[in-house]
Amino acid sequence: MIHPTALIHPGARLGASVSVGPYSIIGEHVEIGEGTTIGPHVVIDGHTTIGCDNRIFQFCSLGEVPQDKKYAGEPTRLEIGDRNTIREFCTFNLGTAQDAGVTRIGDDNWIMAYVHIAHDCRVGNRTTFANNSQLAGHVHVDDWAILGGFTGVHQFCRIGAHCMTAVGTVVLQDVPPYVMAAGNTASPYGINAEGLKRRGFSPEALMALKRAYRTLYKSGLMLEEARVKLAEDAKTHAEIQPILDFLAVSRRGIIR
Repeated sequence: MIHPTALIHPGARLGASVSVGPYSIIGEHVEIGEGTTIGPHVVIDGHTTIGCDNRIFQFCSLGEVPQDKKYAGEPTRLEIGDRNTIREFCTFNLGTAQDAGVTRIGDDNWIMAYVHIAHDCRVGNRTTFANNSQLAGHVHVDDWAILGGFTGVHQFCRIGAHCMTAVGTVVLQDVPPYVMAAGNTASPYGINAEGLKRRGFSPEALMALKRAYRTLYKSGLMLEEARVKLAEDAKTHAEIQPILDFLAVSRRGIIR
């Protein structure tokens, strides 16, 4: 399962049935779970842990030092979960000591070609990153989010669960859960109703989320006033609570 031209450091730990393609390089502090497939010309370095049954295509660079001038060689980490598809030319960097020291990608993510995930980013589960999506440092992307091709996300921004961005979107502030965003800079364009239907949200839940969107964006209420109204509605519609939780931790303010 290991091509003879691959260079694997004796200290690296590879699980059962891991496959490594021609000319790939695996560093000393790398751990790869069973069933993961590494294509040709892949470089995996740093203190990097990769779970089981991932597919990593050719020319990816995973676990290299962060593109941060403050980085001084600290033993920070990259952690990748299970069953992710990582297509060609993706670059995922280690974390930094200025944050939690780890860049983390969850499970079952579909990450297309040329995606960059910078230092200290946190990506949840079942997300989709279209070609050339780019995350600056310290970005959080929650479960089920979809980033359209050439989406760029400013450092420290957060993308809420079930969000969707259009092609070429530039995100400079946080995008609340369920919201569709587009433009440079990003503006809100309703909720991701079609995606929510596919994930089993009921018609009643969709109606509640549409009302919540109108409260947040169309009612003319100040943000604090909208939060009070959303908190009242969340008592009868639990789907609204993630919006409140998101607003409570937003650091850059939300797109308007």
